[in-house]
Amino acid sequence: MRSQTDADHIRKFHHNKSYLSDVQVNPRRVKICTRIRDAFRDSDYIILAVPAAFITDALTGISSRDFTDTCVISAIKGMIPANNQLVTDWVSEQYDVPTARIAVIAGPCHAEEVALEKQSYLTIGSTDNGCADEVARLLTCRFVQASPLADIYGIEYSAVMKNIIALASGITRGIGYGDNFQAVLVSNAMQEIKRFVDAVYPQHRDLSGSAYLGDLLVTAYSPFSRNRTFGTLIGRGYTIQSAQAEMNMIAEGYYAVKSIHTVNEQHKVNLPITEAVYQILYEGVSPVSEMKRLQGLLK
Repeated sequence: MRSQTDADHIRKFHHNKSYLSDVQVNPRRVKICTRIRDAFRDSDYIILAVPAAFITDALTGISSRDFTDTCVISAIKGMIPANNQLVTDWVSEQYDVPTARIAVIAGPCHAEEVALEKQSYLTIGSTDNGCADEVARLLTCRFVQASPLADIYGIEYSAVMKNIIALASGITRGIGYGDNFQAVLVSNAMQEIKRFVDAVYPQHRDLSGSAYLGDLLVTAYSPFSRNRTFGTLIGRGYTIQSAQAEMNMIAEGYYAVKSIHTVNEQHKVNLPITEAVYQILYEGVSPVSEMKRLQGLLK
């Protein structure tokens, strides 16, 4: 915990007053600490679950030695904004963590439903089958089923892009588009994700799987989706600053769309939905006029 006050509150009242406040925290199973080194100490597995834009600050004071003999699992659905890099690549480069000891967690899986112990599914991606199998085994429980998959980069890029699509989905909802248009938007988005992922990391993959299509659907349609909520506010006429203040949470897609836009300058993949969101958020184009333009590009 970054805040000593919040940490003390959880220790005393066994819930977080700021996030998922109705969920009880079992002090016998959860260790609360305010120093990052205490969280790393004696840990075999490190799960990174802070917004990508703040991961460098969160790990201040941590060195490569702290990652020695650990398995690092990224639950971050974004990219490092400073260099438009995937989180797994950044961790490997910055902290000398072998790729065989790095994994990613993919959905479809909202934290709110996991906390409520609703049936949920995870996909664990890693270049090492043993690492993926072990992490999947550890995360499987009565209400969570986790399965391994070798396509770590496809999973990670798809997770980044589905947040951008959720922004678009929210923007159209905020403007007043209906379910018919949203269905077309999401089906076109799946094709867009496939074009991009196949261009950046070509390999055989079935994007109809839950780690890809399932994660996209839940993020684009669920009221729990922060990116959809953020997009809805933008569609209703909020400025970026006012939308962020209203939510008091980070929408990864806001940062991700700029990174994907920059990466795609090299690959030049046709990404009309991503480009529309970029134009709205970073070039100040009217959401109404940009979505009107997008209409003619979807089929």
